[in-house]
This record gives sequence, structure tokens and C-alpha cells, in this order.
Amino acid sequence: MIEGDDAMSARKQICKMQEKVVFHSYNQRVVRNTPINPYYNMAAMDTDQQAGGDGWNLQDDMSKDDPDMWEILQKEKLRQKRGLELIASENFASKSVLQALGSCFNNKYSEGQVGQRYYGGNEFIDEMETLTINRALRCFRLNPEEWGCNVQPLSGSPANFAVYTGIVGPHGRIMGLDLPDGGHLSHGFMTPTKKISATSIFFESMPYRVDPVTGLIDYDQLQQNARLFKPNMIVAGVSCYSRNLDYKRFREIADENGSYLLADMAHISGLVAADEVPSPFVYCDVVTTTTHKTLRGPRSGMIFYRKGVRKVTAKGDKVMYDIGKKIDEAVFPGLQGGPHNHAIAGVGIALNQAMRPEFKTYQKQCMANAKVMAKVFMERGYKVVSGGTDNHLILVDLRPQKTDGARAEKILEEVSIAVNKNTCPGDKSALKPSGLRLGSPALTSRNFKEAEFERVSDFVDKAIKLTLEIQADCGPTLKEFRAKVKEDQAVREKINTLKSEVEAFAEKFPMPGFNEL
Repeated sequence: MIEGDDAMSARKQICKMQEKVVFHSYNQRVVRNTPINPYYNMAAMDTDQQAGGDGWNLQDDMSKDDPDMWEILQKEKLRQKRGLELIASENFASKSVLQALGSCFNNKYSEGQVGQRYYGGNEFIDEMETLTINRALRCFRLNPEEWGCNVQPLSGSPANFAVYTGIVGPHGRIMGLDLPDGGHLSHGFMTPTKKISATSIFFESMPYRVDPVTGLIDYDQLQQNARLFKPNMIVAGVSCYSRNLDYKRFREIADENGSYLLADMAHISGLVAADEVPSPFVYCDVVTTTTHKTLRGPRSGMIFYRKGVRKVTAKGDKVMYDIGKKIDEAVFPGLQGGPHNHAIAGVGIALNQAMRPEFKTYQKQCMANAKVMAKVFMERGYKVVSGGTDNHLILVDLRPQKTDGARAEKILEEVSIAVNKNTCPGDKSALKPSGLRLGSPALTSRNFKEAEFERVSDFVDKAIKLTLEIQADCGPTLKEFRAKVKEDQAVREKINTLKSEVEAFAEKFPMPGFNEL
């Protein structure tokens, strides 16, 4: 330790060090030499400097503090208000959820679990997280003696990876629905030449598939393959599958092979909360979910895990679940650092909303609106995979129309309709999908009913027909198609006409959240 004159000399040397620091304001750019001095006397700073330095006020609105970012935000807000949002995994969060995301909960570090933090000052963070956990259990009608919940995962994919890490372990075996057949990347995906998903890189994954004719999961083939593969875990979860899952059949296959059964209910968690679709909790060992889709919360994730007796042996001995601690430790310190407390608070608010009668009404309307879309498209000669829907989404196969999802998605985006291209059963590549996935949650949050969804379906149909018209008059590649869309004046006029119709229709409907944010 340096003391006395040597210490004073060291301090003087530090004070002489210079660093160029760029200060940016909206009216001027100033470059000045500023001393780096760890012994700087804060008490000597004037009031203006204590507010942030050189007139910088940390309580300015974004419009004043960062006009550039504010301008982009306003453009995005206008896009959402004037457009038709049909991406099945998106929704519009409520004002109170967004208030939590922009609150002082953002400022706090709280690594660890409730009552066992690695930082001080977490008294009220513990209170908030406990409230959210309790609401999660109540929302899905779970007995806390039988189920535990971790609300710290940053989203659905990290939640799934934490479950694999905690229970399956490196190179353990996992079976999930194949990505081209409606599964999710986090359930495993590889090509003949490369492992794409981290689930397939760090674990051994084997897909199960749907029947290419019916579009329904082939449970018989899953059972046969599971007998050979002997998975440690079977994932009952989807990203683009419009029918209810047979959790009882999944459970039977899992039990036959000594496998854990994980349900990823990310897409349908709001429907499950409202008791509008079969619950995975009856048959599964672990359930994961995102919170921003049908649950209509912030972008976050949750893991539910069984507690108590797992099974009873032939001798009558009880085998207990021991997965809660493993999953909690996989989340932290295994995979994450500090949880996002502002998001957890938002999740708690969304869960509270999900227990109200009006939320059940909302979910019923989501399902009714999706059925309207399926009906309209089938009546107009489109192929809807599986022949309909039991939930909030449909998958339209465009191969009979001699086009694909990428071209149709491009034109729909041009006319202010947001969808996503998606693989259909039988597609050879996830990079060249044949279909469009269409979902009802976001527009239902804007108070769209069946009549409005008939009009929305008509707009989508017009855009697909325009896609075919453009495609017939250009080269075969997607690059040539995009060039035609960008450069052909006659095409631009047709696009702008349809876009004007869409935006005039959409902007009449209310938007959840803040008026300007």
C-alpha cells in the first residue's frame, strides 16, 4: 500500500493523465480534454454538473434527450398502428406492462434466488419476484405443493436450454418436433451437413415429424423412433402447429422409455391460462413458456417443474422429483447472470390480467378469429395445413398457387401487413419455405372481431394474387422478384393502392399501450 508523500505523488500523476472524451449534444459537438481523477471531489460539483454534467439532465424525455432514437420509435409506432400485425408470435402489451418495463426495476441487480441474493438492497425485488411466482402458479391453477416456478429466464429459448442443462446434461438425448414440420429451433435442428441449433450441438437431438398428408403429428412413428433412440427427454412443443397436442399420448411414450416430458407452451400459454385448450400440466414433468405471445406480457420466460412423488416402484417405493434445484441452478449461475427485474414485474402484471374474466373472452376471440381466417382461405382455394385450427394460428401452404412464402411475405410487408414465411410439411429446406404463418393475437388485442378478420383475410388474398402477377412477369429468382417490386413503376402503383386501403382500415382501431411509445 502506498502511503505518505508517495501516495500524494501518485495522485498528482493520475490527475495529469488526459483522455479525449467526446460529448454529443443536439446543437453542437464538443471535443475536450478531461482529466481522469478517481479522487475527484463530487461535493465540489455545482448543481448542474450533479444532474449529469454540462447541462445534461437525466430526467429529459426521449424526444429531447435523443431525437434520433425518438424519430425511429415514432416511425415504428406509426407502422404498428397503420399496419395489420399477423405474426402469430407477436402481441401488443398493455400500458401497465410497458410501465413496468420502463420502471426503476430496471436499475437493480439481483443475482440468485429470493432470499439468497449476491447483492444487497433486494428487499422489494424479492417481494416482486415472489408475487410473480405466486401469480404464475395461480394463473395456471397449480398446487404449490406439486409445482415450482422459476420466472428468471430471459425468454423461451434460454428457458428450454436451462431445462436441458439441468436435467438432460451434455450429450443427453432429446426428441422434438422437426423445425420444417412446425417445431422450434430450441427443440433441436440440423441439416445433413451442419448442426444449426445449439440444442443439437450440445445435446443429441432426433426429430419426430408430422404426417405429410394430414399435417398432424405422427405419434405412432414417434413411438417407434423413441423405442430406438431412448431419449432422456421428449419435447411436446410447437412453433407452427395449429392443432391441440395429445399430451396423454406423449406421456405414454415418455413413460415407456423412462423419459422426462417437457411441454413448451410458448405459443399457447394464454390459451392454457384461460382454460381454452388442453393443459400440459396434467401430464408433463416440466413446462416452459415465453410470456409475450398469447399471454400478452413482456419478452421473458418461465419454467414450471414438478415437485413431490414422481412415481412408485413395483415394490411400493416412492421415487421423488429432484429437478427443481437442478433447473434453478442451471438458470443461475449456470446460464444467466442478473435477472431482468423490469421484465419479471411485467410478467407478474400480465399474469394478474390473465386471471380476469375479460382475458378469457379475449382468448375465445383469438380462437374464433383464427377459425375465420382458416375458413376464408379454404373457401378461396388455399390449402390450410391440417385443414383448420384449434388455436390462434393457421399455416397456409402456397405450393398449389405456384409461389412461396418469401415472395408473398415481401408483398404483404410492402402493403403494411406483417406475416412470416414458414416451412410446410414436406419442405426440403427451412431456408426456402412454402407457406405463410398467420396469427390472430395481436389484432384481437386491437379489438378485431370475426367481421374484421374476414376483411383482413381479403387483404392477404389480394396481396398473394398481386405476388402471382408480379412473379409471372419477372425472372425465376427471388433477387429478380425483389428488383421488379422495387423498380417497376406499374407494380409500385398497385402496391401503393393496396397499402393505402390497408392503412386506412387499420388505423381506425385502438392500440394498447402508450399513445406515443
